[in-house]
Amino acid sequence: MVKLNENYLKLPGSYLFSEVARRISAYTAAHPEAEIIKLSIGDVTRPLAPAVIEAMHAAVDEMGTYEGFRGYGPEQGYPFLREAIAQNDYNARGVEIRPDEIFVSDGAKSDCGNIGDIFGVENVVAVCDPVYPVYVDTNAMAGRAGDYDSRSGRWSRLVYMPCVEENGFSPAPPQERADLIYLCFPNNPTGAMATREQLKQWVDYANANGSILLYDSAYEAFITTPDIPHTIFEIEGARTCAIEFRSFSKTAGFTGNRCAYTVIPQELERNGVKLNAMWNRRHTTKFNGVPYVVQRGAAAIYTPEGRAQIKESIDFYRTNAKVIREELTAAGLKCFGGVDAPYIWLKTPDGMGSWAFFDLVLDQANVAVTPGVGFGPSGEGYVRLTAFGGAEATRQATARIRTMLHSGGVAPTGR
Repeated sequence: MVKLNENYLKLPGSYLFSEVARRISAYTAAHPEAEIIKLSIGDVTRPLAPAVIEAMHAAVDEMGTYEGFRGYGPEQGYPFLREAIAQNDYNARGVEIRPDEIFVSDGAKSDCGNIGDIFGVENVVAVCDPVYPVYVDTNAMAGRAGDYDSRSGRWSRLVYMPCVEENGFSPAPPQERADLIYLCFPNNPTGAMATREQLKQWVDYANANGSILLYDSAYEAFITTPDIPHTIFEIEGARTCAIEFRSFSKTAGFTGNRCAYTVIPQELERNGVKLNAMWNRRHTTKFNGVPYVVQRGAAAIYTPEGRAQIKESIDFYRTNAKVIREELTAAGLKCFGGVDAPYIWLKTPDGMGSWAFFDLVLDQANVAVTPGVGFGPSGEGYVRLTAFGGAEATRQATARIRTMLHSGGVAPTGR
């Protein structure tokens, strides 16, 4: 008889964002007159930059000729894109990264989950709490997480590092040893950022313990605070202990195009084996590469025109984040993030539970948010709001929430 991967059977409920979408759909079906504004799923709303569109059109035209047609490309990514990434995202910042250390993929989400393929299931995994669910769920699927305790909301083998208001939502290295450590800065969901000094602590911890930092830097384009590192490789010693994940999804609006990349330095070795070579073996076996047309579009963001155009979109979303943060703070709620990240981490009023506040705001304000507890036990009592909506929709959403708060439905005591 066929045996199943029983680790899947241990997973609680459904994936967080699927459950949010299901509840919104159910509410909309019951209230067809409601006009829901979504500040929940972190999907972009602005169109692709003109430079990207122009490059993709040109690539399509190439593919329509015998001379320009391309079939299977290099699984690691075309040289023109890997070289542009190395030069613009790293070398220009004084960071040594070579094209052969870059692997182009179809998403940071995929890579954050798939990276576990090159590590044994015996490794101890540490995650922030709250955390992007993919880090936890994919390790649970692989069998590294142990058993799930529905009462605590925790897995038995994972090391949880609470990210709470008291530590600025940026934890220190754990007392116990962890082999694989997931970090995300700017952080999803809290919007927090780690300083250069804090990241140096992590790099020193990893090198001292033989650990590996799995560093998700998908939102680095939103960093505005001076001297905040844009990459873990700005930290001395990171090349021997870190893997970095980046994405064009939020940087250039590629959520529908799927293009990202992972950086694995040649110096990163364990047990005498280069992890770059291991990932290359996995990558070339299980992945056929991002389409040529998409890669040409991604490369276009590094042109002068492309840079200016994506900066305009990022500034647009930054303004949305500022509106959410300032409007809801003025309404009496306590907000975090929204400065170096496109997410606002909002403390629910009156100690209300995350899902209870989700239901309340959906019903009374017709605004959808993401319950913080869905990101981990320490997320209880918070909700995440995204700045990726339209400008007018964002202002309407905050106005609706403020009206709800002052209509007597709930007291604004988040402070």
